Amino acid sequence: MSVPVVAIIGRPNVGKSALFNRIIGDEEAIVSEEAGTTRDRHFSKAEWNGRAFWLVDTGGLSDDPNAPMDKEIRQQVATAVEEADMMLFVVDANVGLHPSDHRIAEMIRTTGKPWMLVANKVDDPSRTDFYDFYKLGAGDPFPVSAQNGKNSGDLLDAVIERLPESVPEDEDALRVAVVGRPKVGKSSFVNRLLGEERLVVSDIAGTTRDRHFSKAE
Repeated sequence: MSVPVVAIIGRPNVGKSALFNRIIGDEEAIVSEEAGTTRDRHFSKAEWNGRAFWLVDTGGLSDDPNAPMDKEIRQQVATAVEEADMMLFVVDANVGLHPSDHRIAEMIRTTGKPWMLVANKVDDPSRTDFYDFYKLGAGDPFPVSAQNGKNSGDLLDAVIERLPESVPEDEDALRVAVVGRPKVGKSSFVNRLLGEERLVVSDIAGTTRDRHFSKAE
């Protein structure tokens, strides 16, 4: 992509989709307390202070290999990490440091790409109890509240400072929607058109839950 890509990474239920929606200013990604709600990579264009970038929401990385569609979600996350220019690693400030957070941080470090540690669910601006997260080796955790928007502007300022320059895209590109009833092969069709496993394919009805945007040439 000619516009920089920022991927949101983290374990389930840390508020990745809520942060995604907060940044893009719309309720595109489904937000639920049910782990595994997000399965595919979910793209949307974001802009802040005149800088545009693609934001990618990803499924939660679980330690349970028996979690629904764990293998497929991990594949989607791996692709998002590979394509990203930068990553936002989201952790839950209310739960604190989780063993999965260490493993995800190590995976991100091996890419050599820039990343920021985002401590979500900090609804009280006076909170400073984030010391455990320093163990992840990412420096100061950036406290935000995806729910009420606290520090989201400051987070975006920090993001665009780290992004590579954009190259203008073709604004006249044709947009095509793929619609149909469940289990008719919409996701398989889209994957074939794109030449990649962009969407999770399953025999389970309702596997695709969000709207998705992809660029094809």
